[in-house]
Amino acid sequence: MIWNEYIECSSRDAIIERQNKGLRKMVERLYFNVPFYRKKFQEMELSPYDIKGIEDLHKLPFTYKQDLRDNYPMGLFAVPQSEIVRLHASSGTTGKQTVVGYTRKDLDMWSEVVARCLSSAGVVHKDIVQIAYGYGLFTGGLGLHYGTEKIGASVIPISGGNTHRQLQTMQDLGSTVLACTPSYALYLAESLEKSGITKDQIKLRVGIFGAESWTDEMRRELEKKLGIKAFDIYGLSEIMGPGVACECECQNGLHVNEDHFIPEIIDPITLEPLPEGQEGELVFTTITKEGLPLLRYRTRDLSTLHYGTCSCGRTLVRMEKCKGRTDDMLIIRGVNVFPSQIESVLLSMHETSPHYQLIVERINNLDILEVHVEMDEHFFADEIRKIEGLNKRIKHNIENTLGISVTIKLVEPNTIERSENKAKRIIDNRKK
Repeated sequence: MIWNEYIECSSRDAIIERQNKGLRKMVERLYFNVPFYRKKFQEMELSPYDIKGIEDLHKLPFTYKQDLRDNYPMGLFAVPQSEIVRLHASSGTTGKQTVVGYTRKDLDMWSEVVARCLSSAGVVHKDIVQIAYGYGLFTGGLGLHYGTEKIGASVIPISGGNTHRQLQTMQDLGSTVLACTPSYALYLAESLEKSGITKDQIKLRVGIFGAESWTDEMRRELEKKLGIKAFDIYGLSEIMGPGVACECECQNGLHVNEDHFIPEIIDPITLEPLPEGQEGELVFTTITKEGLPLLRYRTRDLSTLHYGTCSCGRTLVRMEKCKGRTDDMLIIRGVNVFPSQIESVLLSMHETSPHYQLIVERINNLDILEVHVEMDEHFFADEIRKIEGLNKRIKHNIENTLGISVTIKLVEPNTIERSENKAKRIIDNRKK
């Protein structure tokens, strides 16, 4: 289902025309309303009137998460505080939290793009949507909430955690759509099995999963265990929250809402823009946000852009599922390692669960990667010889994928910490 055909199926020329107009207005507004950006422009000897359209994007400065922290709490806002009607913030686990603000118009726009995303995943007004993203300062819960109400579906604002209540609610209220992180969805699926509830006893048919990278192997696992079709939704607090992009029924990339967010792919080393089809770091420029508009925000997410009409009829550019993040990438003895590579290997094997952690140590100036892998409950009871054989096969498959030697440690079922938010995959002791 296409929510806004006029926008989502526009010609490329019409999309570019909207982007050019929005970019010119936003650059001028930032220059006159945000001292941080005005100083940047002056240092670069750049006038806002030098920017004619998206062909001039490369002339503009990048914005980094640290810039929001350096201007904490609201130094990058482009409107007076009296016009801000809602505030959200990141968790601040690696520094000061980043505060984001929304005007009334921003919230209306946010509801609109989330409605598009949900519709592209097949959600309709008859659905009952169980939102198990966290509410509060995190943007996930409330972001999905108002978009769901906009399309007329019923919202269950259950938030994260309290797994027993999640399952009971799912059964008793007949939830047809589940929205949460993919790692928590997997935990809910496992909890359903343990409680004796089969997928035929629930009414779920759609999953809206985001807030962390996940593989197609994880998608297949979730679809099999929950009896659903699983869709990837993308967003980040600094740009808007969920609703920046989402998969359609073709599941062949996430359609970016280009009338509000201009995406680029850059080389994370040279910072040069990359052509269509090449993988690099995803960068976004907002062109309609009022409260906290940002220029060329470096997301650290790795993806690829594809233009051209999708089989669903949408013309909005598609971004591939994020492979990972540049700041999640481990460099082990000169080799780039992403958690998603480990996940793909484990999900191809039936004796393990997709719960794992990467532990990195530096011993005698040599980097050592140890992968903790949780065994499947049915396999855990097998004899030692079979478990040793499994360890060797996992080690062989991961080393073939990564191209470096690793140590495998098989652990008992349910011993790797679960989370209703983002899963903690990496413990890098080299940084301690």
